[in-house]
Amino acid sequence: MSSPKISILFLFLILFSLRTTTASATKKSYVVYMGSHSHGSALTRAILQRVSDFHINFLAAFLGGKDKAKESIFYSYRRRINGFAADLEEKFVALIQLHPKVISVFPNERRELHTFHSWDFLSLEDNGVVTSGSLWEKAKFGQDIIIGNLDTGVWPENPSFNDEGYGPIPSRWKGECQNDDKVPFSCNRKLIGARYFHKGYDDLRGNNNTSNIPNSPRDTEGHGTHTLSTAAGNFAPKASVIGVYNGTAKGGAPKARVAAYKVCWPAKQGGGCFDADILKAFDFAIDDGVDVISASVGGKPRPYFRDAAAIGAFHAMKEGIVVVTSAGNSGPMLSTVGNIAPWMITVGASTIDREFESNVKLQNGLTIKGTSISYPLPEEKFYPLINGEQAKTANATVGDAKLCKQATLDASKVKGRILVCLRGNNTRVDKGHQAVMGGAVGMILCNDQTSGNDIIADVHLLPASHITYNDGLAVFAYINSTNNAMGSITAPKATLGIKPAPTMASFSSRGPNLITPAILKPDITAPGVNIIAAYTEGNNPSNEVFDNRRTAYNVMSGTSMSCPHVSGIVGLLKAIHPDWSPAAIRSALMTTASPIDNTGKPLLDTTKEAATPFACGAGPIRPNLASDPGLIYDLEVDDYLNFLCASGYDSQVIRTFNKAPYICPPLSNSSLLEFNYPSITVPALSGNLIVTRTLTNVGPPGTFTARVGQPPGISVVVEPNVLIFKSQGQKERFSLHIKAVNTTYLAGVDQHKYGELVWSDGTHTVRSPITVEIAR
Repeated sequence: MSSPKISILFLFLILFSLRTTTASATKKSYVVYMGSHSHGSALTRAILQRVSDFHINFLAAFLGGKDKAKESIFYSYRRRINGFAADLEEKFVALIQLHPKVISVFPNERRELHTFHSWDFLSLEDNGVVTSGSLWEKAKFGQDIIIGNLDTGVWPENPSFNDEGYGPIPSRWKGECQNDDKVPFSCNRKLIGARYFHKGYDDLRGNNNTSNIPNSPRDTEGHGTHTLSTAAGNFAPKASVIGVYNGTAKGGAPKARVAAYKVCWPAKQGGGCFDADILKAFDFAIDDGVDVISASVGGKPRPYFRDAAAIGAFHAMKEGIVVVTSAGNSGPMLSTVGNIAPWMITVGASTIDREFESNVKLQNGLTIKGTSISYPLPEEKFYPLINGEQAKTANATVGDAKLCKQATLDASKVKGRILVCLRGNNTRVDKGHQAVMGGAVGMILCNDQTSGNDIIADVHLLPASHITYNDGLAVFAYINSTNNAMGSITAPKATLGIKPAPTMASFSSRGPNLITPAILKPDITAPGVNIIAAYTEGNNPSNEVFDNRRTAYNVMSGTSMSCPHVSGIVGLLKAIHPDWSPAAIRSALMTTASPIDNTGKPLLDTTKEAATPFACGAGPIRPNLASDPGLIYDLEVDDYLNFLCASGYDSQVIRTFNKAPYICPPLSNSSLLEFNYPSITVPALSGNLIVTRTLTNVGPPGTFTARVGQPPGISVVVEPNVLIFKSQGQKERFSLHIKAVNTTYLAGVDQHKYGELVWSDGTHTVRSPITVEIAR
C-alpha cells in the first residue's frame, strides 16, 4: 500500500503538469536534506561521484532534465550528510518536500557570528578557568586531540599556531590545507587543516559579485583566529594588544591540533555565515577526523530539521564528536537562546575576575571605575570636560550630539578636552574616532540605561574609559553643576581578583527554549567578556574603516568567545576519557558547574539579582571537577531518536534521518520527561507529574544521597533518595515526583520557579538545575 506522502506527491505532480506560466519564476537557494549516508569508513572517488549522480538524477525528475539539475545544484553533501543545496523555484520546493526520501527543504539563510565590535581577550590560566597541575597536566594539554572550528578562518602565521615541539600529525587525520588564492597559506603540525566554503554565500550575493572573495581559509576579519586560539592556541609569550598588557597567550587545550573551516565572510562584503556552507563544513569536518567541533555561529531557533547546525551536529554526535555552540547575543530578553538542539552543548557568556581598569577621576574628588584598552593621557593631570550636547554643531540635534555621532561635534569646542559621550547607535570605537577628529585628548563613554552595568574594554583610538549608566549620570551631573568641569583618565592596567565574579553578561541570550521548552538552554556558562586571544593581521582591531592599526592579539566579547572556552575544555576531557560519549562530557560539565560566584553568593545577573538557569544554565564551568564528576547522565543515539519521536517526528522521517531501522516507541513510553538530560525542566506544570532519570557511575564504588533545593511553592520528592553503586559503569534509575503545593498562576508575573537536585557521596557533587513553570 502506498504511503499518504507518496499519493499526495503524485497528485501534486498531476496538478503541476496542468499549470502553465508565462514568466520565469524567481529562484532562491535551498538546502534539500535527505538524512544519512551508509558508505562505511572507506570513501572512494567512485562512491562520491555516485552520490553526486544520485542527487542530479533526483532533482532532474522535478526540473525536467539533468542539465537543469546540474545547473541548479551548487553543493552535493556526499560524505556523512546526505542532501544537496540548489537554486529552486518555489513551486518545486513543496513537491520535493513531499518525496519520501526527503526529510526537509529549507532556505539557505544567513546566520550570525556571536561577537561584538569592538572586541575582547583572555588567557585561561590567568582567569582561573584552568590551573596548572590539574586538568591540563592530566590531559597532557590536549595532546593529539583535534579541534575543528567553524568560523571566519584563521591567520596561520599567528604565534598561537606555532608547532614547535609537536610530533607527526595523527595518522587518522584525513583533512587538507586548502588554498586556491594567490596569497600563500600553509599549515603545520599544529594547524593541521584548513578549508573554506562560500558557495552558499556566493549564491545569495549573486555569482557576478564575488570576484573580491578570496578562495582561501585565511581570516581577514579576526573572529575565527580569535575563537580558534581561545579553544586551543599554543603557548605564545610576549603577546600584547597594541603594545598593552604583555603576557603569555594560551588556549584551553594548548597542545591540541586545530583545523579551520571558514564558513563566515566579512559583513563589509555583504557576508555572514550561510546554512549551505555550514552544512558542507560539518560534512567535511566529520569525515576529516576532528574530535571536537566549535561553532560560534547561530541565529534564531528553528525546528531541528530546518537548522543546518543542528543537522550537522547530530551527524557529528553519531560519530562521537562533541559539538559546542554559542547561545547567542540577544540577551537579556527571554526566549532568545539559539542552538537549542539537545545533542549540542550550548554556552552562555559571563565575566571573569580580571578587569582592564581605566578609571575616571573628577576634580570634585569622585573616582569612577571604568575600563579600556588604550594609551594613557599625554600628562597625568586634569583636563577640561565637555559632553556631546555642549560640543554640538549648530545643525546637529541634541540627541545625535550626545551620542557623538559623525558631523555633530564642533572641533573648536572639543579640542584639548576630554569628551563625554553616551553609548548607543554608532559603535563605541567610532565615538572615540569622532573625538579624535575633533581634537579631544580623551573620551569618557557612558552607558545608556539599556546597557546598564555592562562595560567593555575596547581597543580605543585615544585615551578612554567606559563606565556604567549610574556612574555616567554622576559625570553628566558634575559637568552640569559647574562652568569649569575638570577630569582625568588613569592609565589602563590589568587587575585580577575582581569580586564579585563571574557575573552574567547582559548580551548573553536567554531561555526558555522556544522549540522544546522541556530542554533547558543554555547548558552552561563560560568567560565571554573582554577576552584576549589571537587576531588576524588582515584587519584592524576595531573593525572600523578609519582604523589603520594592526595587532596580533585583540580583545573581544560575546558568546562567540565563551563557546571556544568550553571547546578547549572538552578537548581536555576527550584526552582523559576517550571512551566518553558527547552526552557524558556535557553531563560532566553541567553537573560540576556552579551558579556561585567568588564571594560564595549566587551568581549575579546584570540586574544585580541572582541569575536564573535561563541565563546561566547549570552555571559557570569548573573544568578541574569535570574530569571526575562521579556520576553522569548519559545518552546514546537511540535516546535522541526517541526524543525526536516525543517531539512529534514520525518513524519514517527518523528512519531516513538515521539511515537505519527504527520504530518510535509507544506514546506511553515516549515522553520528554523521560529524556535523560542533566537539567530538569518542566513547562506548564498542572497537577502532579513524574520525571525519571538514569545515572551512570564513572568513578569508584560509592553511595550517593539526594538533596533537593525546592523551587518556591513546588514539592519535589526523589525516589529512591539513596543510590548505591558497586562498580564503574553501573546504572541506577530514580524518579522525581513534582507537584505545585503553594502557588497559583498570576497574570503578568514570571511563573518560573527554580531549584536544584544534588547527589553527593561526600566527595563528588552532582548537581542539576530544576526549572518549573506554573501552568496558566
